[in-house]
This record gives sequence, structure tokens and C-alpha cells, in this order.
Amino acid sequence: MSALTIAGGSESRFTPEDARDLLRTKIAPWVQELKLSVEQVSREGVVLRLPNTPQLAREGGTMSGQALMAAADTAMVLAISAAAGGFRPMTTVGQSMSFQKPASGKDVLLEARLQRLGRTMAFGEVHCRTDGDGALVAHATSTYALL
Repeated sequence: MSALTIAGGSESRFTPEDARDLLRTKIAPWVQELKLSVEQVSREGVVLRLPNTPQLAREGGTMSGQALMAAADTAMVLAISAAAGGFRPMTTVGQSMSFQKPASGKDVLLEARLQRLGRTMAFGEVHCRTDGDGALVAHATSTYALL
């Protein structure tokens, strides 16, 4: 992956506690029910944990693709906020996700990284891996309009 390009980026620090607060206050209540937790935060991106719970399972016990997509979208909101030094209003313009293998019985770690943060648009990707073995279960690319 190439280095992150930030146009007009802030130098202020976005902390893990800032990310947790954003999850509590700016993310839709139904997304909060995914029980995402913040593992890491840096200016380059974030890592979130999506617990593998019965509520997120589809037939056969594998994690629902809808849950993974919502978690990936949320991870990118936090990654953009981290790079910008804080939350700013934004909207998802596009998200594409490729599902590589089922996530069965393990939490999923979502590593969201920005590719470019401009004044009006942001571009990034999310790698979704099972905890423990690091197997890639899904990969998302995302585009956001910054409002």
C-alpha cells in the first residue's frame, strides 16, 4: 500500500478514547449493537474488533456479510476521523466488499487504512481478518464525501 496523502490534515491527536466516544455518540444505535471495540488508533488508520456473537451469525454459524459491511463502513469513519484529528460530518459514497472465506467462531479484526484524505473526499480500504490466525475473510474499498 502506498503512503497516505492528506490534504490540509490536522496535526491534533485522535486517541483511542476519542474513537470510543465517537462510537458511542455519532454512530447509529443499530450499528452500536454490533459491539465493536477499538483495538488501535493512529493517524494512518484504526483496528476494530467485531465479536463473533450468535446475533451476527447466519446459518451454519458464520458471520453475516451485512455485519461485516456495516463494521467496515464504521471502521473507515473512525480512520478518517483519526487522520483528520477529529470527527467531521461525512457520508459514504461507495463501498465494495469482496468476501474471501467464512468467519466461523472467531472475532474479526478490521484494519481500516486511508489511501487519501482530501478536502472533500476520502478513499480507503479495510482488511477483515479472523483473530488468532489472521486469515483474510473480506476486503473492502470505500469512498466518502466530507461534508
